[in-house]
Parts: sequence; structure tokens; C-alpha cells
Amino acid sequence: MTETERIDNMDNTSYVLQLKGYDLPQEGVFPAFLFATLNYMIILFCNLTIIFTIVLNKSLHQPMHLFLVNLPINDLIGSSALFPHLIKEILTNSRRIQFSACIIQAFFIHIYAAGSVFILTAMAYDRYIAICYPLRYNTVMTNAHIMKIIILVWSSCVVLIAVLFILLLRLYRCRSEITHSYCDNPSLLTLVCEDTTINNIYGLFISAFTQVIANGLVFYTYLRILIACFRSRQSDTKAKALQTCATHLFVFLLFECLGLFTIISYRLQNISPHLRRFMGVSTLIFPPTLNPIIYGLKTKEIHEKVLNFFKNKLILSE
Repeated sequence: MTETERIDNMDNTSYVLQLKGYDLPQEGVFPAFLFATLNYMIILFCNLTIIFTIVLNKSLHQPMHLFLVNLPINDLIGSSALFPHLIKEILTNSRRIQFSACIIQAFFIHIYAAGSVFILTAMAYDRYIAICYPLRYNTVMTNAHIMKIIILVWSSCVVLIAVLFILLLRLYRCRSEITHSYCDNPSLLTLVCEDTTINNIYGLFISAFTQVIANGLVFYTYLRILIACFRSRQSDTKAKALQTCATHLFVFLLFECLGLFTIISYRLQNISPHLRRFMGVSTLIFPPTLNPIIYGLKTKEIHEKVLNFFKNKLILSE
């Protein structure tokens, strides 16, 4: 294809893009394939275990667990947007991806990022009401109220990210090489040969809006929770509340730190491209892997249900 023909096809969603790969040596292909495949299998197994444990046990149909079940669903969205193509890339040593597939991958990666922030914020709100206003908890956190919050979380993610990609798709593209190992909005903007000021402003607005709202609410709620815990005279209640909040706060800070480093890496031109790619991928690897393990170990009710399920399976198999 000539350069003129290539440029004329930039507006066709079937044209092929070139991703920046990992430049693996031949002897590193199998270990990388094994690591990626096992990691994805662990993510699928652990997150699906949490989902089915909560869904199939009526005793876990409590506000905290109804919010929590959205987290593994969101983690599956993010990891499934990355790993299948990553594994295919490692196996075939091909860095090519259809533009339409790239858009789909980027859309769901951004849904995952926004969903993580909003879901963890909703979970912090739930813990705030439970610990600071225990007598009003059942009155406030009704099933209708919970459903409204969950619908608001997912609809906000879809609307914000849909607008982001509508703004992207209206622009003329004249390049085909993406400077990242997977597709996302910043890397897709590098293909554009028009003014991207509106896109940049909206992208920064989304980042600022979600971070200010999420961080503000999370830190306010946990500050109030800490104050309430230290005022409580019941040591067992205090310990349980602090353990639950510490789990939520660790997961939130893990995602926020990885996400912040990824955003900063895009803004710094002199940063190593290998470090930039690692930080971007780590946001899609570590939280989906660690979240179900952390909640499975630290949430007593879920921990007990999962252990009982596997114990029963072992007894039946003997």
C-alpha cells in the first residue's frame, strides 16, 4: 500500500494499527506466555468465585456485599480487555490490531478505570453509613437506594467514557503506529492529525472530576470513620470496623497510586517508554489479581462461604 493509499484509509475502521510490543527474546516468549495465561486464569477464577459466592448465598445479599460484587465484575472487564490480545501478541509475535478492535479495547479499559474509582467510592459511602450511623443504616441503605447508587455508578462510567470516544472518533487520523502496548485514549490521540484541544480538555476534566469527587468522598468518609472508631468504647466493634476500612482503603490506594503513575507517565516526555508500558499494564494486572484475594481473605463472611463450598466439594468427591 502506498503512503497516499494508507492515509486515505485512515478513516476506515477496518484499517490495521501497529502497537509497541515488549521486544521479547525468543527464550522469553514461553515464560511470558505462561505468566500471562496463569495470571489471567487466576483473575478469572478468583473474581468469578467472589461473584458466585455473593450471588448464590442469600445471607450475603447485604448492602456491603452488593456493592462489593460490582468490583470483581469491573475487574473482569478490565483484565478481559487486556489479556486475550496480550496472550495472542506473545504467541504470534504480532503487534497488529484492527482499529475497531483497538477502540473496543480502549473503551472497556477506560470503563474499568472509571468503574474502579466509582465503585470503591460507593463502598466507602456504605461503610461510612454503617459505622457512623449504625442505627439508621437499615433505613438509609434500602435495596432501592442501593440499586440507585449502583445504576448511577455504571451509567456515569458509560456516559463519561462514551463522550470521550465520540470526541475521539470525530477526528481525522493519519498515522497507524500506537506508542503503547495496548490501546487507550491518549495513545489513540497520537494517531490524530487535527487539533485535539477539546479532547485534551475533556480528558483532563474527567480525570479531575473523578479524582476530586472520589478522593474527596473517600478521605472524608474514612476520616469520619476513624473518629467514630476511636470514640467507640466497644473494642471488638472498633477492631472489626478498622479491619474492614483498612481493606477498602488499601485497595483504593493501590489503584489510585498505579493510576496516578500511569497518568503522570503520559505527561512526562523524558520517561522511559518501558516504564510507561509497565505502569500502564500494572494497573490492569495487580488490582484485578489482588482485589478478590484481599476481600476473600479479609471479609469473614465471604471467606467462610468459600471455604465451606470447597470443603463440601472435597467431601463429595471422596
